Amino acid sequence: MMVLISYDVETLTSDGKSRLRRVAKALESYAQRVQNSVFEADLDYAVFLKLKDKLLKVIDEKSDSLRFYYLGNHWHNKVEHFGVKAGYDPEGLLLT
Repeated sequence: MMVLISYDVETLTSDGKSRLRRVAKALESYAQRVQNSVFEADLDYAVFLKLKDKLLKVIDEKSDSLRFYYLGNHWHNKVEHFGVKAGYDPEGLLLT
């Protein structure tokens, strides 16, 4: 299942900066960064639930935002990309 994950973490405090690093690091282990605070992940449901739980334990729901867009298994027809960043194969190897 393809999921687009975006986040916005408050970084005015040192705790916020730490949360930002932890969110990005968790996502880099499971997903491909496509923009600064946006990742694409092609995961099975059990792995997705593990990642979601990990992220929800990191963020502060009073000051941070975390969004999941479920594109499903037939995501190829739902995503178009234009611009400078080179594309990648989300079903290929994930290099970290």
